[in-house]
Amino acid sequence: MSTLTADSAEILEYSERPRRFREALSLLAANKLALAGAITTLCFVIIGIVGWAVLIIPSLKHLYLDQNLEGGLKPPLSSGHLLGTDNFGRDMAWRVVAGIGISLFVAGAVTLGSIVIGMTLGSMAGYFRGRTDTFISALIDLTWGFPLLLVAVIMVGIFQPGLVAVIVAVALVNWAGFARIIRAESVSLREREFVEAAHALGISHRKTIARHIVPNTIGSTLVMTSYYVAYTVIAEAGLAFIGLGAQPPTPSLGQMVAAGRDYLYVDSYQAIIPGVVIALMVLGFNTLGDGLRDIFDPRLRRF
Repeated sequence: MSTLTADSAEILEYSERPRRFREALSLLAANKLALAGAITTLCFVIIGIVGWAVLIIPSLKHLYLDQNLEGGLKPPLSSGHLLGTDNFGRDMAWRVVAGIGISLFVAGAVTLGSIVIGMTLGSMAGYFRGRTDTFISALIDLTWGFPLLLVAVIMVGIFQPGLVAVIVAVALVNWAGFARIIRAESVSLREREFVEAAHALGISHRKTIARHIVPNTIGSTLVMTSYYVAYTVIAEAGLAFIGLGAQPPTPSLGQMVAAGRDYLYVDSYQAIIPGVVIALMVLGFNTLGDGLRDIFDPRLRRF
């Protein structure tokens, strides 16, 4: 009888998911600011996919690598160059597209790693409590205390400057934020009736965490994901700006801003364009995160 009740509850849960998804979409559409953030984010994701394809397909690399010293420092909307050219005569539009691809690849890799580590450790700490919670919480506090720049310098010393060092450095710091939020939610969820029912039915701790704790933290995870992607975009650009990120000739938005400093009085667009792109990406993801927070927390809904 208990097994039948558990199966019926699971079937009901799956049948409710399409309705919940439609409700979430309607709430997103009703929040105009969040919808604008979602559209902006989607546009950058599409551009980022194109940029990553340009980076990894050898036959397309000429789009951002070809130099023409005679045609350097052209302003935007010049013939054949939508965003002008840099000091080496390379097309700025394709370099920005490739730079967006780099930023979103790093942000995606860092956020995915942070989610996996943070959700695993956070749910374990909140669910088991006791010594497990004490150890993981101490590890979170220790990690949270390390400055990102210090970790990045250490990783550069191990891996050499480049994307690998940036991804490892930011991920090593970022997971603690996820773990702290997930732990707090897990502490609350472990006292809920459905978790107690799972215990009564003899379901193992591993399955209880996987089926009942983790799925109920998805809302918070989505909100944090949008914020952490924005944070990683800034972190990657900042590390590239000081020479710890992607190395030339691979284009990076932070690296392009740094290179454009030397030409601010001649062609300020070299620094302004990638800087504006970074700001718009961060604004899009943060606005989307605000909208998702309103959707998943009914207390904050304003519509």
